[in-house]
Amino acid sequence: MEFLSDEHAWLVISFIAFLGILWKFGKDAMLNALDGRIGDIQKEIQTAESLRIEAQEMLAQYQRKHRDAMQDAEKIIADAKVSAEANRKQAEENLKSNLERREAQLKERIKRMEQSAINEIQTYAADLAMKAATEIITDKLDQKTSEKLIDQSIKDLSTQMH
Repeated sequence: MEFLSDEHAWLVISFIAFLGILWKFGKDAMLNALDGRIGDIQKEIQTAESLRIEAQEMLAQYQRKHRDAMQDAEKIIADAKVSAEANRKQAEENLKSNLERREAQLKERIKRMEQSAINEIQTYAADLAMKAATEIITDKLDQKTSEKLIDQSIKDLSTQMH
């Protein structure tokens, strides 16, 4: 019986007895606690699964929105290119019409300047002719001829006024 006098043996026996008592009285509480914990874990798993499904649905929804946004962006870019081309053509037409209008204005201005130069030359030539005629007449005309011309002019004036 040396076995009963050993402290290790009593330690093992008391531990086994403790486990037996614990199993007898604590088994239901422990199983209920484990069942509760299992239930909580299952609920968390179900919540996580539903969140995963919801996240997948949201991902798919955002991917559709992204795809739609990209299509809209491509359409906007295409529309912008068409608009830019139309604006470029309109600007070219405006430039062409402005150039044509400016060219016409310049031609008209040159024409007026030519006419003005011609008028100045004619006026200068007429003044020069008048001065030359005046000099010739004063040099060649004597007193008697001058009186004769004046009398003749007075007679012609009276006939031209009626």
